[in-house]
Amino acid sequence: MRTETGRTIHLADYRPTDFVLERVDLTFELDPTETKVEARLIFHRREGVAPSVPLVLDGDDLTMTSLLFDQIEMDPARYTATADSLTIRDLPASEPFEITITTQINPEANTQLMGLYRSNGIYCTQCEAEGFRRITYFPDRPDVLSVYTINIIADKDANPLLLSNGNYLGGAGYGEGKHFAAWFDPHPKPSYLFALVAGDLGVVEDTFTTMSGRDVTLKIYVEHGKEPRAAYAMDALKRSMKWDEEVFGREYDLDIFMIVAVSDFNMGAMENKGLNIFNDKYVLADPETATDQDYANIEAIIAHEYFHNWTGNRITCRDWFQLCLKEGLTVYRDHEFSADMRSRAVKRIAEVRHLRSEQFPEDAGPLAHPVRPNTYREINNFYTTTVYEKGSEVTRMIATILGAEDFKKGMDLYFERHDGDAATVEDFVKCFEDASGKDLSQFALWYSQAGTPHITVSTSYDANAATLSLSLDQMVPATPGQATKEPMHVPLSFALLCHDGSELTATAISGGTVTGNVLHLSERSQTFVFSGVTSRPVVSLNRGFSAPVVLHFNQSNEDLAHIARHEGDLFSRWQAITDMALPSLTAAASAAAKGDAVAVEPSLLSSLLAIAANEALEPAFRAQALTLPSESDIARAIGKDTDPDAIHAGRQAVLAAIAKAGEAQFEALFKTHSSSTAFTPDAEGAGRRALRNAALGYLSLSKNSPALASEAYAKADNMTDLAQALTILAHRFPDSSETAAALANFEQRFGSNALVLDKWFTIQATIPGEATLDRIQTLMKSTHYAASNPNRVRALVGTFAFSNPTGFNRRDGKAYHFFASQVLEIDQRNPQLAARLLTALRSWQMLEPNRANSAREALQIISSGSELSNDVRDIVDRILKG
Repeated sequence: MRTETGRTIHLADYRPTDFVLERVDLTFELDPTETKVEARLIFHRREGVAPSVPLVLDGDDLTMTSLLFDQIEMDPARYTATADSLTIRDLPASEPFEITITTQINPEANTQLMGLYRSNGIYCTQCEAEGFRRITYFPDRPDVLSVYTINIIADKDANPLLLSNGNYLGGAGYGEGKHFAAWFDPHPKPSYLFALVAGDLGVVEDTFTTMSGRDVTLKIYVEHGKEPRAAYAMDALKRSMKWDEEVFGREYDLDIFMIVAVSDFNMGAMENKGLNIFNDKYVLADPETATDQDYANIEAIIAHEYFHNWTGNRITCRDWFQLCLKEGLTVYRDHEFSADMRSRAVKRIAEVRHLRSEQFPEDAGPLAHPVRPNTYREINNFYTTTVYEKGSEVTRMIATILGAEDFKKGMDLYFERHDGDAATVEDFVKCFEDASGKDLSQFALWYSQAGTPHITVSTSYDANAATLSLSLDQMVPATPGQATKEPMHVPLSFALLCHDGSELTATAISGGTVTGNVLHLSERSQTFVFSGVTSRPVVSLNRGFSAPVVLHFNQSNEDLAHIARHEGDLFSRWQAITDMALPSLTAAASAAAKGDAVAVEPSLLSSLLAIAANEALEPAFRAQALTLPSESDIARAIGKDTDPDAIHAGRQAVLAAIAKAGEAQFEALFKTHSSSTAFTPDAEGAGRRALRNAALGYLSLSKNSPALASEAYAKADNMTDLAQALTILAHRFPDSSETAAALANFEQRFGSNALVLDKWFTIQATIPGEATLDRIQTLMKSTHYAASNPNRVRALVGTFAFSNPTGFNRRDGKAYHFFASQVLEIDQRNPQLAARLLTALRSWQMLEPNRANSAREALQIISSGSELSNDVRDIVDRILKG
């Protein structure tokens, strides 16, 4: 299963290791450029493996200085060492043996930020997926579990903190100017969960008492002076621990739980056992520097990494093909946590917005792959929205199919049966089958078939027979490597709404299985017939987005307006608004391309304004309803030959029409929700701010003046309002003096705060129009721009590519060529970051021909790069091939 550059790895080729690793003892003598790593590894040959089979260990750009066998220097004739592997021959046939490997690495020069690296004076590790092999030669795969003892030796003044996984054993002085610390993790784990941090950091401390009465020490380490900004993260951690006990019955299992926040990190966070390492943007927050979205992200990601303690650490994945087993499942758990902490409906809408904007295009393009892939060339490229978010949706569908009671039984059985295991998707699904007695074999196709199912729906009402027929046809489009697909088991939650808004209770008499309010579509075509339907109902289908599918249901605007007014499921209300809005927006794009006037469907206007005025609905939901489908949503609805400029112009015209029609109402909302109370990061306060800022956006359009947004910027007492006012100014009035003054003020106020300055870069990177490319190139020359920092690169270059359709997709193609040069440059120092940025071009074939040709040229420039990493080569080949 070892990954080699350019080699394709196949799930079907999996087999266990030839040797079993019993124990790992690591000693680190830290030095910025010459760190010494001694790894003492105890193995025994797996039963049935021939004595002639050698031990083969993974490496990545390693220099070995010593190799001992049972503490005796090994004969060079018995081994072969290269920078990328170590092969040892003539090993015992049955009894255990010890291999001691000493390597020397250079953390300071490790710009890939994988393995052990040093940045801003802090030693830090990132080992998932295959970073541990950059530290020492090792069987670096997730099914090799062992207990670890860690000794860390370092300069005491520069590195007062010496941290690793597990429980602290103790420490002391170690010669002149140095000290050491020892850690022991009693829970067997794979190498990707190893962690080490050393340096000088401040700390926030607390305790948590588990449900069995044990006291756990909690510590969050941050840069000195930033400790107050970690308070919300600590609160989120304690709530996560309590929630996991109450909802899933999972108790924490070590004496200490630590989080370290660092500024240079490729990922959002990493769940290393007992020592989570976080990108500091997901730890640090206060009202002056963090938006409501920042607070929500911190809460969710703190929870996600903590929940991994059981779904990922205690039970890990057998191989990287099973990545969804830890990531998709844990995303489901953090989604449920956030729904309980905040608004379930608003959270669900946000989840679906993200899924449609990121995962649906992935499913529909050249990078499409199943939730559990069956091949890969570079595993880092499969940390995708398909594995994470669609993987979460698959878990949610299991819960929908089984019901709450049987789902909980299945989860409990999974924890009981596989604690301490490296498990597979089959293991996971089997637990639910055994707990519920239901056959999930057809449902399991969700793990193996790529693509988003399309469901075509029609209805027929027979007044004389008092029956309603609901006909459904499913189709899963062809994807790379999968030309034909089998029918899926699709659970569709539904309601039949009467004219007074109440739900009709009807009996399904034929067509398929219906349990409660869920239709189980399992064939290519099915017609469900309901009896006792005394008048034609309005059908609300896929409530709560019970299945991640595309519905083709040609409902009238009258029916959609009825759902928007009466549905008890708030997600379905929002969906009805979306379904009314998209035809208006696509028509507006077509009209804008021709220079024609743009018309807005009256029922859309009335429904939007009715929801906005409905004080019985929570402000956060009303703000979501007022946020129309994005330009990428419209492009996806159009499908082929998309013109980003026309889409932008059409959407702006529709927004302006809504703004003009509802100006008085938006003024009332803006005044009503102008907060005079102290800032709180809870859902209620965030909802009020969201509705107020939605109203501000519409008012800025109706009045066609920057004055109101400029005033709002000047009066803002929190980052949410400040950033939103600045965004409105920059995006709608980019050339105004008010915008220039606000941008300069923001830079002056927050120029020393890297995380806040990322917002300044992001706001400018998303200014619509072709002039933004020049702005981007100017900003890259700023002293604030740090090309070595992933957060800064993502804030400017990444945001431009992913979130600025008109700026990135300039007609002349210059932005594509700029982007190609950036990908090639970044690839030289951080291939993982470069590959993830490159996915911004995954949908290039959907553009109109001139833009598509320019995008293809840029991809070919990248493809012809002389020294492409395996990460980038994999992505560019798949995008071009598709």
